[in-house]
Amino acid sequence: MPIYHRLGKVPSKRHTIYRQPNGKLYNEQLFGTIGFDGMSSLSYHIHRPTQVREINKSRSLTPIVAVEKNIQARLLKGFDVDPVDDFLDSRVPLLVNGDIHIGLAAPRHSVKGYFYKNVDADEMLFIHKGSGTLRTMLGNVPFEYGDYLIIPRGMIYQIEFDSEDNRILYAESFHPIYTPKRYRNWFGQLLEHSPFCERDYKLPEELETYDETGEFIMKIKKQGHLHELVYSTHPFDVVGWDGYNFPYGFSIHNFEPITGRVHQPPPVHQTFETGAFVICSFCPRMYDYHPEAIPAPYNHSNIDSDEMLYYVDGDFMSRNHIEKGHITLHPGGIPHGPHPGAYERSIGKKETGELAVMIDTFKPLMITEDALKLDDGEYYQSWLEPEFAAQIGKNGHK
Repeated sequence: MPIYHRLGKVPSKRHTIYRQPNGKLYNEQLFGTIGFDGMSSLSYHIHRPTQVREINKSRSLTPIVAVEKNIQARLLKGFDVDPVDDFLDSRVPLLVNGDIHIGLAAPRHSVKGYFYKNVDADEMLFIHKGSGTLRTMLGNVPFEYGDYLIIPRGMIYQIEFDSEDNRILYAESFHPIYTPKRYRNWFGQLLEHSPFCERDYKLPEELETYDETGEFIMKIKKQGHLHELVYSTHPFDVVGWDGYNFPYGFSIHNFEPITGRVHQPPPVHQTFETGAFVICSFCPRMYDYHPEAIPAPYNHSNIDSDEMLYYVDGDFMSRNHIEKGHITLHPGGIPHGPHPGAYERSIGKKETGELAVMIDTFKPLMITEDALKLDDGEYYQSWLEPEFAAQIGKNGHK
């Protein structure tokens, strides 16, 4: 997401003398990625950001895999994930591989009493229910229903909710999350045919600066473990920063769908990408306008990718019996397509109000124990024609 942003006060030249009112030097920190080759921001701290007092307990957050090699299409009832008070404890990993962990969370309370950073992965938080503020060391990002929050790895943050009724789809990516390269020019600017533009971003604002000393708990996720460290100064002591590496928000409601005379393939819905997966937004849109168009998607083979769909709102036209908060998984190796009846009933329809998030991974996803608790166990048979479904029910094989 190469766009320049700046908050607070910074010196006119990098890596030069910049003093506090008391005469002490501000402490410069480069917050960069891919060594010194990726996007970075340069921040100025009142105190050294390196002052660790104690290293306390740690615990494993490694997901427990129940199905390592999966061929079964699955439906997970996401709203069956129980609300939990703590933001980190509320996270339930469901579908995982070496590139990404996908899960759901229903946190009741704001993060208080500690700060958090994930040094393993970039984070994508999709806000299905709730609103509030993402508070970070580089400024605050307000959020609401339908927002994606993109948090680069290593970003120190807290999250503040306006109520206790919150639902989040999250993805932890072990690859940097970018906007699709086919929508950017070689400078990085989003092009005219892109379904969104830089004007749609929610950039950090309201830089909070605290000159406080004491004991500040930092929870850090590293190598699949959550470590607890105690720092001597407040992590939000930045007086100014500028650069390209920072958290931001983007509303799914600002995604402008690309449509055509005949059915368009899923890549037209692409919103973010990495080298290992893509994230797409299915939004309300006009249907195809060829006089003989079939708006429902054609059957397609998942040969080299797993497809996960998270259903947010509206009537998803290619599926039967889908509700808000459901997750479907269509694994690579077998084709999938519209449910029985969906192909025919889509003919003549002019528009859809569906809202969903899709994540396609290029490596197979494994199923966690927590995912099996949400699995309806029957979804893989939902494409059977009525006569075959009746035979299975009669023979008791279902």
